[in-house]
Amino acid sequence: MSFKGKNALITGSARGLGKEMAMALAREGSNIIINDIEPMKEEALKTVEEIKKLGVESEFIAADVSDFESCKKMADAIKEKFKEVHILVNNAGITKDRTLKKMSPEEWYPVINVNLNSLFNVTRNVLEMIPDEGRIINISSLAGISGNFGQTNYASTKAGVIGFTKSLAKEVGKRKITVNAVAPGFIKSAMTDKIPLELLSNILQLIPLREIGQPEDVANAVKFLASDEAKYVSGTVIKVDGGVSF
Repeated sequence: MSFKGKNALITGSARGLGKEMAMALAREGSNIIINDIEPMKEEALKTVEEIKKLGVESEFIAADVSDFESCKKMADAIKEKFKEVHILVNNAGITKDRTLKKMSPEEWYPVINVNLNSLFNVTRNVLEMIPDEGRIINISSLAGISGNFGQTNYASTKAGVIGFTKSLAKEVGKRKITVNAVAPGFIKSAMTDKIPLELLSNILQLIPLREIGQPEDVANAVKFLASDEAKYVSGTVIKVDGGVSF
């Protein structure tokens, strides 16, 4: 599996899962465009340096993915530097959990804007730079398939990601561009590290594989969908959840 000479844009990739995806693609030879918000610049530049040590090009381009004009400026900067985007990973996302009864507009709208509207803002501006046989990979969630208590906002966006994915796959298929989604389940992160032991034990009972997933498990799914091996896979959702079913 080689991505030598290809350019990949991963949104929300200064750290965490996005960074894991960026590193995975870089190890296979892809040049990496790191995107995140300006306050994440310090961490983003560290990630860029790590990627460059792998012998590929990398650059941090700040943009607020919830803002169309900000994404347009990002796309212009990418076009000037990289010309094409062979792999687009829409990963940026936030949570503001609360039951709907107690949820405020300030907890609803930012999640919709960052998690769902960003797909339009980024993809619409970058699409003309994606060549034939390009790859678009959108990060959904198990919550978008099964729902989750206290996450009507988040689950709504992640269900929307799936609808966006399936529809866009039909639109760009004539250019051999594939569009797929990855739906992670419980993946190890700073957030899962804070889960009380008793609650974690209950969560593990829901997972047939009886373990929390690792960031590289999600990155490996992204890497597969970005590869030539997945050229006939489009409009689908790959669950990376250890077999969870509700």
